[in-house]
Amino acid sequence: MSVYDKIIRNGLIVSDDGIRKSDIGIRDGTIAEIADGIVGTAAEEINAEGLHILPGLIDSHVHFNEPGRGEWEGLETGSQSLAAGGVTTFFDMPLNSTPPTTTPAAFDLKKNAADRKSIIDYRLWGGMVPENLDELEELHKRGVIGFKAFMSNSGIEDFGYSEDVTLFQGMQQIARMGSILAVHAESNLITQQLSDHMKQNGRLNVRDYCDSRPVLSEMEAVSRILAYAEAAKCRLHIVHASSGEVVSLISDAKKRGIDVTVETCPHYLSLTVSDFEELGPIAKCAPPLREQEHVNALWNLVKLGEVDIIGSDHSPSPLHFKKGKGIFEAWGGISGAQSTLNVLLEEGYWKRDVPLEKIIQAACVNPAKRFGLDKTKGSISIGKDADLAIIDLKQSFTLKESDLRYRHKYSPYVGRTFRGKVLLTISNGNIVFDEKKAANEALS
Repeated sequence: MSVYDKIIRNGLIVSDDGIRKSDIGIRDGTIAEIADGIVGTAAEEINAEGLHILPGLIDSHVHFNEPGRGEWEGLETGSQSLAAGGVTTFFDMPLNSTPPTTTPAAFDLKKNAADRKSIIDYRLWGGMVPENLDELEELHKRGVIGFKAFMSNSGIEDFGYSEDVTLFQGMQQIARMGSILAVHAESNLITQQLSDHMKQNGRLNVRDYCDSRPVLSEMEAVSRILAYAEAAKCRLHIVHASSGEVVSLISDAKKRGIDVTVETCPHYLSLTVSDFEELGPIAKCAPPLREQEHVNALWNLVKLGEVDIIGSDHSPSPLHFKKGKGIFEAWGGISGAQSTLNVLLEEGYWKRDVPLEKIIQAACVNPAKRFGLDKTKGSISIGKDADLAIIDLKQSFTLKESDLRYRHKYSPYVGRTFRGKVLLTISNGNIVFDEKKAANEALS
C-alpha cells in the first residue's frame, strides 16, 4: 500500500484535452499518482466530489514592486492574492521596483526578497533599457525568465523606453542567448503627440485618454517589432494586447514563421470604455480599455486558440495615486491578479461557452511551454509539481473589498458577481489558500 502526503479524491481533473474524474496522490510536493480509487494512505485526504481541479495558474505578468516600492504592493501580499485566485506561479516584472531589475545586483535584491516573502513559486523578468545592454548576458545567467522592454514611455523615470536601435541591438543579444523579449507595444510618437494634443485642447476626460492611445498605436508598434524580430531571429512576446486586430496581426506573423506569442489580460476580456467612465482611474491602464466589440473579438480569438497567454498585468499603487487626479495624471495600472480565474470563468465559460480546456490552455499550459517550465508545471501529470486549484464551478459570490489580499484593497472587479469559486489552492503540495479558513478569518 502506497503512502502519500495528500490524496485528493473524486475530483474532475481538467486538462487541455478533456475532463476526467480521478484521484490524485501527492508526495514530496509532486504528483505521484493519478488513478481511479487510489489505494493508499495519506496524512490528509481531500474530498473533491463534484469539484473541478485545474492546474495552478501561471501569471506571466505582475508588478509586485519590491524592493523600493513595497508600499504600492509587496511580494507577500501579492503572492497571497494570487494564491486566493488559484495561481501557483508568477513572473514578476522588472518595474516598478526601485532599482528596477536591469542589473545583476538589482536581480539579487529582488530574488532575496521573493525567496523570503512569496508563498508560491516565481520567476523574475529582467529589464532591457538603453543603459543596460551590456548587463543582459549576466542577467540571463542569473536566470531571468526573459527580458522586458517598453516601446513607449513606461511612466517610471528609472525605466526608460527603448528606441529602435536599442531594441534591435538588444534583440540580437537576446537571440544569441536563446532567451525571449517581451514588449509593451505602443508607439511612443503616436501616444505622446496625441496626449499632448488632448491636454493642450482641454480634452481631459476618459474617452479623450482612450483616444490618445488608439489601437492603431499598438498596431504600428507591433508591426515594427515583428520586423525586428524576424531580422534578428529573436523570440518575441507581445504583452497586454487590447484588441483582436492586434492579435490577428500577430497570428499572420506566426504564419510567416516568426517566433512570436501574444498575451491579453482579464480586463480587456471583461471591461469596456463605459466601465472606465463609471469607475474612473481605478480602471485606467495602458493600452486603455476598448469598446465592447473589441472584448467580443478577443474572446473569439481565445476560443480559436490564437491568444496564447492570459496574464493579469497586475499593476497596483496606493489609492491616492488614483483618487483626486485628472485621468491623464492618475497612475495607470489595474489591480486584478486575484480575479483572473474568476473573470475567465464568468466571462468565458459561463457567458460565452468557452471550454475549460481552452481557459487552462491560455492560463496554464501555454505559459509553461513558452517559458520552458512545462517539465514541472502547467498541467496535471505524474511527476509534475503538485500545483492545483480546486474550484466549485457553480458557486456564485460577489467580490468584496474585504476579500482582497492586496496591500491596497481596491479593484475594478469589486461589486461584481462571479460564478466559479476557488476553494483550495495547492502549491508544491502545500495548501496556500483555503477558502473556508479565509472566510472564518474574515468573520473573526
